[in-house]
Amino acid sequence: MTNATDQGRSGLGSARPLKILILGGTTEASALAARLAGRPDFAVTLSLAGRTTAPRPEPVPIRIGGFGGADGLAQWLDAHAVEAVIDATHPFAARISANAVAACRACAVPFLAIRRPCWKQQPGDDWTESESVAACVPLLGIRPKRVFLTIGRQELSVFARAPQHAYVVRTIEPVGDALPVPRVEVFRARGPFTLDDETTLMREAGIEVLVTKNSGGAATYPKIEAARRLGIPVVIVQPPALPDVPSVPDAESALPWLENGCRF
Repeated sequence: MTNATDQGRSGLGSARPLKILILGGTTEASALAARLAGRPDFAVTLSLAGRTTAPRPEPVPIRIGGFGGADGLAQWLDAHAVEAVIDATHPFAARISANAVAACRACAVPFLAIRRPCWKQQPGDDWTESESVAACVPLLGIRPKRVFLTIGRQELSVFARAPQHAYVVRTIEPVGDALPVPRVEVFRARGPFTLDDETTLMREAGIEVLVTKNSGGAATYPKIEAARRLGIPVVIVQPPALPDVPSVPDAESALPWLENGCRF
């Protein structure tokens, strides 16, 4: 396998642009793509997993779909002479992150992760932490409640084990029959949502408990603030362990690494 860096790392001020792959699907990935778009020193491809049928427009070329695991990604990096990879995937996309690290190590391609800090419990928050989405189900209790699910659609089915609750689900994509319970109401919407938006929704829907993931970042934090404002308890899933790699907290912090030839 050819090492892209053996061909001469381009970088800032070079005759040819540095070829970068951003693994995206987050606000951080979009923010970084926007900062790099149009710069002659970088040639950027933004990769999306394809879970959303109508992704937001981006100012750089987009690749949609999986790579076929670590080996498939390594082959893609080699075939496209990629010289740097930025992992800006969702904090819960542990498998993608692990595959990316393995592929970059196999190809000797510089790698940087954007890892947004987790939310921290604040005065007035009523949190019950959970190790997984499935483990949230018994934490809801036996008494029927109105439960607001903001966990995406992939893991909704586990809540069918507690059909006594009434579920309010918000997703970007259609839910279909993913949650076969007697009482389920689906809102299809794409954020970000304001604090007033979230407060109004939870109040008018009569929400008694919020189930969400500790994704960190500002874009989806208003639901946490709204639950605090309304005195609604939150069952919150803690993020999985991710590979120990060089990382920065946001898109802006990734720029110096790229501009310095993929070094700090």
